[in-house]
Amino acid sequence: MIRVTPRISLDPREIETSFIRASGPGGQNVNKVSTAVQLRFDVRRSPSLPEDVRVRLEALAGSRLTNDGVLVLTAQQHRSQDRNRQDALDRLVALIQRAAVAPKARRATRPTLGSKTRRLDSKSKRAAVKSGRGRPALD
Repeated sequence: MIRVTPRISLDPREIETSFIRASGPGGQNVNKVSTAVQLRFDVRRSPSLPEDVRVRLEALAGSRLTNDGVLVLTAQQHRSQDRNRQDALDRLVALIQRAAVAPKARRATRPTLGSKTRRLDSKSKRAAVKSGRGRPALD
């Protein structure tokens, strides 16, 4: 079991990894060896995730989430498969940990008297600068 938070653990069988050829520079190694890792995790069908975490994870994933609800992470920073696999797994765990934190509810506040006066003062100063740019009055 992969420990994400004290209440969330992932079964390694839920995570599917495949190896692809990495893009970018690397000489002959990049053409011969499939070192990049593509990690797939089915967010919508995972029994390990609570519903609130699942909803926040889908929102955080953005374009990395397919229409079927599968999160796809690609890691190709390192030259070895093991390090890329670990990098992708670490990024998945970090993403789930971010989704596990519930956002704080916003408390509505009112602007202070000082901030209101500062705003109005700056508006009147700006208006004075702009009015000085007009044509002079014909007397």
